[in-house]
Amino acid sequence: MALSHGEQVRWWLVGLAALLLFMWAMAGVLLPFLAGAALAYFLDPLADRLEARGFSRTLATATITILMATLFIVAMLVLIPAFIEQAREFIEQAPVYADAIRGFVERRFPEVLDQGGAVEQALETFKGRAEEWSVAALKSAWTGGLAVIDFVTLLVITPVVAFYLLMDWDRLTAKIDSWVPRDHVGTVRELASRIDGVLAGFVRGQLTVCVILGAFYATALMVVGLQFGLVIGLFAGLISFIPFIGSILGGALSIGVALFQFWDDPIMILAVAGIFLIGQTVEGNFLTPKLVGGSVGLHPVALMFALSAFGSLLGFTGLLIAVPLAAAIGVIGRFAIEEYMEGRLYRGHTIYEREQGPAPAPAAPDDLSGAPLDPDERRFGP
Repeated sequence: MALSHGEQVRWWLVGLAALLLFMWAMAGVLLPFLAGAALAYFLDPLADRLEARGFSRTLATATITILMATLFIVAMLVLIPAFIEQAREFIEQAPVYADAIRGFVERRFPEVLDQGGAVEQALETFKGRAEEWSVAALKSAWTGGLAVIDFVTLLVITPVVAFYLLMDWDRLTAKIDSWVPRDHVGTVRELASRIDGVLAGFVRGQLTVCVILGAFYATALMVVGLQFGLVIGLFAGLISFIPFIGSILGGALSIGVALFQFWDDPIMILAVAGIFLIGQTVEGNFLTPKLVGGSVGLHPVALMFALSAFGSLLGFTGLLIAVPLAAAIGVIGRFAIEEYMEGRLYRGHTIYEREQGPAPAPAAPDDLSGAPLDPDERRFGP
């Protein structure tokens, strides 16, 4: 027996609630699998292009895996050790920067640092927190065995999951499509196509922008000789996934370090500021329009809210799935609004009937029981 519209909605809501509950309960276990799925989704267009050039799916997947493994090994041997060392040194130097800021303010604006004033308390708080971070960073190098194991597990499981999902991606999507109720398969395919368009335009494009900006900032800051330039540049590039935040935090951090390092050389300070100005100019006028597109349906505020909400619920796993879920919710929400604005509730009874025509009247029953009579049993006249 076919389910009514209301029953179908209830079953879909129950299934969605069960899925969210499962993800919440298994958040710690799902991380490498979700990371592998995200990596496979990101690389699927490249595999399709290789197939179009005559590669088999297995050969295309193997080629991509070898290429990604080579890049990862190079990064591990060259970038990761330098990044960890600079990050550790930066955290250890944070109290020194706090003392330098206090000394500068005392010399130039002594009236600001009144005894017990807000500025003095803020500087003392920053210095105390910086010292806590330094101690915590040093302790974590000795007591972070479990975190190291989790990180290694992530590095081992994620590429394996990505390899198998990438090799079977087309078959998996076809299989999932076969599970969709046939009455709604057209609508589901349309929504899936829209969601894929949003993700392709935003996630793939924005990640590419982040990689390009991170490489540019890190290389340029190291060339000008800025201390911790690699850490600051990569950090600014990676958090550029959140619009405007990466450039603001990265620019403020690098200029702040440049003020202490190049105090007597304003040309170098301007050079550091110019690096971020060039990066933002290239991003806004070339990278984002070409790689991301003009309309992806994700407002920066909505993106930041999604990251905060899912991050607080599921931790790092929530951060990983926040953007895809926000994009999917946005597409479904816009589809629901379109349906609402085409329906009777929005247009009103009179306008809806004028455009759609009056609903057909139900057939009148032939007797008081409501059931049609057999033609031979009809009676005419008295």
